[in-house]
Amino acid sequence: MNAEITRRQFLTRTALATGALASGGTHAFAEANRPMGKAESCIFIWLGGGMSQIDTFDPKPIRGDEKKVAGSYYGQIETAVPGLNLCEHLPRVARIYDRFIPVRTVNHSVIDEHAAATNRMHTGRAVSGSVVYPSLGSIIAHKKKAVMEGVPPYVLIGYPSATRGPGFLGPKAGYVYLTDTNAGPAGLMRAAEITSDRQLRREALLGTLREGYLNEHRDEKMVRDYDDAIGEGFKLQGGDFMKAFNLQAERGSLREEYGEEFGQRCLLARRLVQGGVRFVEVGFNLSFVNGAGWDIHNATYKTQYQLIQALDRGVAALVQDLEREKLLEKTLIVIASEFGRPAQFDGLGGRGHHGKCFTVVLAGGGLKTGQPYGETDELAMKIVADPVSVPDLFATILATVGIDPTKNLMDGERPVPITDKGQPLTRLFV
Repeated sequence: MNAEITRRQFLTRTALATGALASGGTHAFAEANRPMGKAESCIFIWLGGGMSQIDTFDPKPIRGDEKKVAGSYYGQIETAVPGLNLCEHLPRVARIYDRFIPVRTVNHSVIDEHAAATNRMHTGRAVSGSVVYPSLGSIIAHKKKAVMEGVPPYVLIGYPSATRGPGFLGPKAGYVYLTDTNAGPAGLMRAAEITSDRQLRREALLGTLREGYLNEHRDEKMVRDYDDAIGEGFKLQGGDFMKAFNLQAERGSLREEYGEEFGQRCLLARRLVQGGVRFVEVGFNLSFVNGAGWDIHNATYKTQYQLIQALDRGVAALVQDLEREKLLEKTLIVIASEFGRPAQFDGLGGRGHHGKCFTVVLAGGGLKTGQPYGETDELAMKIVADPVSVPDLFATILATVGIDPTKNLMDGERPVPITDKGQPLTRLFV
């Protein structure tokens, strides 16, 4: 066959290619080859303070001496995945580690500032002076919406902050929050002396005031957004959503399996996603467990095993519970911190901050679990293979829940890429 093409063939093929570009054919081709998961929700477990990767999910054989010799503080145990070990204080997770993926080479440039690093790990970007970027939870809430009327797309179990908020997406992509599992969100709890009839009269009066104010400020987006948030609050207050916070409805043996407050938060997260919530952040920065939380400077590292054991119990119970409820394949679990810890010990014991190489753990979500992603050196300090930027991590999470990470969000009339040039980790998709 003659390898050359005629002038007419060349012009025909050029016209076809031009037509494909005009009609989005190239984009369609890219979409067909882009990994996209089928998970319906995400549980984001936040270890505020900075989890030490070498003492948890990326342990190394070299043992440190708490002084001059760098290395792991704890011993290692084998897991359900041959050749992939864990810290000795994670035995429950070890037994079901084939449901997990430790992404061991996440990295960013923020080292000494907890707030800036927390912002980076929630928004995927550095702080901007001109744009308030939305958090991961708000992006998912905005794109996936609520599963049904009367259920919010985004719940935060922990203390509120702008870092976790909707940014330029506005209040509709914001969160409902609570700080403990003894009761539901305080803002949605009706006072005991307020009867249903009295509540309806109050809402009717407020409705008249809302309508009047809206008519005077039709062109003000902030007013419209605020009014929408009030309306959503009333819907949540009166619907089935509040029933999710009654953990006493679960059998006692299951509640005990989950453990203390962190574990109860994980149980609540399961109930929330089962009820249709798209994104739940579970905060585990409870400093009262060991006096410092995950921020293990000085001698506080000596009691971090208490946190690791609670993490082990709560996470293992969550994974197995989701599996029993046929929800694990539909729910992506993410375990993350603002940064990791160096293998060296500081002057008074403990470990400093390390953002150049740390671990984020994924589980479930229909991903190809039972494998690690990324390789680190003998001290879990440097990346040897497969670095993962924060935008790459975000793109992977978004793709797992069926959101195209190459699309744009709209800040008013200005398009803003969902991620900062992030690429999904294709090897993790089935």
